Amino acid sequence: MSSHHSSLAVVIVSWNVRDLLRRCLQTVEASLSGSNIAGEIIVVEQASSDGTTAMLRAEFPQVRVLEPGRNLGFAAGNNLVLRSLLSSPPDLPSPPLVLLLNPDTEVVGDALPRLVRYLDAHPEVVAVGPQLRYPDGRVQSSRRRFPTRLTFFWESTPLERLWPANPWVRRYQCADQRDDVEQQVDWLVGAALLVRRDAIVRAGLLDAGFFLYSEELEWQHRLREEGAAIVYVPSAVVLHHEGRSSEQVPATRHIHFQRSRVRLARLWYGAGFAAVLRDFLLLCYTWELGVESLKWLIGHRRSLRSQRIGVYAKVLRSGLR
Repeated sequence: MSSHHSSLAVVIVSWNVRDLLRRCLQTVEASLSGSNIAGEIIVVEQASSDGTTAMLRAEFPQVRVLEPGRNLGFAAGNNLVLRSLLSSPPDLPSPPLVLLLNPDTEVVGDALPRLVRYLDAHPEVVAVGPQLRYPDGRVQSSRRRFPTRLTFFWESTPLERLWPANPWVRRYQCADQRDDVEQQVDWLVGAALLVRRDAIVRAGLLDAGFFLYSEELEWQHRLREEGAAIVYVPSAVVLHHEGRSSEQVPATRHIHFQRSRVRLARLWYGAGFAAVLRDFLLLCYTWELGVESLKWLIGHRRSLRSQRIGVYAKVLRSGLR
């Protein structure tokens, strides 16, 4: 392997997932060991309350830990590291490859060397990602085409539940392509994404206006603007315990997810389109609130209904602004 490409910075932004993070770091180190790839691991510890920092100091003294002192979100947390990697002085060159990795992932076998070797062999490719799998081994959908205006109206709304396998969702999730075949994609779910540093220099940092969700989509749109390719490499496998940080705060998760979609719609399609989308989403939540309230009234699984009513009411109060 060419020596100039055998170093890698692994960036992990973590919030209240200590035990998953421990497992993640163990698997990263195991994947890189014996591969002649120098990997520097940097964890951005976003003010967790579960003893993550103490665990890192005790068990992973070689890992660099950054502590911003609060939860900055995914984009701003990653940018803390990316900014320093991009501005390193010439006498201390940064690794040419950067892996953005979620703390709720486990790298399987030699997945990281496989991804690095792929970029080494394909200079026209700016980013690669592995096949993601659930802990039980099922393949997790991670390949995507860029969303159309319509996508914004059915993804994660009641319309998707009414007609889950509609042709648009299949197209958006690349369900017309086999998931065990290497392929170019528009973008990849950001749980594990290996990117060239020089591509980041050209495209710029993640957009920190997104707290959580949609940021990796918008970023990969910029990474690809030069006509560069992003490739899905299924021979590299990473397990993903999805959403373990965000599921601790369900209402906040809904608000961040939908706010991010409205923000992306505004960036791509203008303020008018974004306003229509916001009104539509608020209408959806009003409908959901009504349905849950009816079920509560007739006494159907009241504790679940109460919880959902609380979540939807919070979303509506936020106005998704």
